[in-house]
Amino acid sequence: MADRNKRLDSNVAGNFFVDATCINCDTCRQLAPLSFEEVGDYSAISRQPDSDSRIHQAYQALLACPVGSIGTEHSDKSRLQTAMASFPLQIENGVSYCGFNSEKSFGANGFFIEHQDGNWLIDSPRYIKHLVEVFERRGGIAHIFLTHKDDVADADKYAAHFGAKRIIHQADSDVAPTAERVIGGEEPVRVGAEFQIIPVPGHTAGSMALLYRERFLFTGDHLWWDPHSKSLEAPTRLIWRRWTLIESIRKLLDYRFEWVLAGHGDRVHLASTEMRAQLQALVERREKGRVLR
Repeated sequence: MADRNKRLDSNVAGNFFVDATCINCDTCRQLAPLSFEEVGDYSAISRQPDSDSRIHQAYQALLACPVGSIGTEHSDKSRLQTAMASFPLQIENGVSYCGFNSEKSFGANGFFIEHQDGNWLIDSPRYIKHLVEVFERRGGIAHIFLTHKDDVADADKYAAHFGAKRIIHQADSDVAPTAERVIGGEEPVRVGAEFQIIPVPGHTAGSMALLYRERFLFTGDHLWWDPHSKSLEAPTRLIWRRWTLIESIRKLLDYRFEWVLAGHGDRVHLASTEMRAQLQALVERREKGRVLR
């Protein structure tokens, strides 16, 4: 629960505010970019929401915030309940963003796929009653795909409740030692006809991406969209091996996809040709930096 007494001075006056417990994870800026901005080391309300849709987004951000640093001077319970009911937030074709990001993963995004052969959870949101009930109504969870060691969060709790099989790479498996499926090496692995696991070491030794229907690429902390530069980006720090990361980015040029759904950073939908051009441009930028060093 956000504390009015810790309200940051960087917030504009009005109902919504961010307090000093903010960890600057970017969750609120993804959900309500017209109301929240990064100001110094924190997120803050740069413009009070002034329409129904923007107020709804601000309440979604309040609920998704992993540390409860977003508050209101006067809460609207009806709007809060409507925002709660909107999660998981539908993206396209049975793919949803879970919301309720976890502090354990520094506010990483979790995603949910409804599939006739068993539903998938990609990384883990907080383990909360609302999401458990929604997942139960939609047929449970068969697989939990863990992109890398940083974003495991409450995966064990979801696995225990639903009897789901956790999937993680061997190089990161120390955070999930009882995982039901451990991926080894760097070769892609198919799961059924529509899923492909792609090891992409770099950020961590065991980072992996999940490609679904050659349309949706779940990337963890390997790749994301930067709305300011309007380009695909990848880590520049907290990297296991920098040159390995570049090769892992290059590897994705062999695949077709239209969505990048990241653990940290914005998601984006582009035509597959444009997505490939963005990916090629990222590789070239990183290769240039490699030569300059």
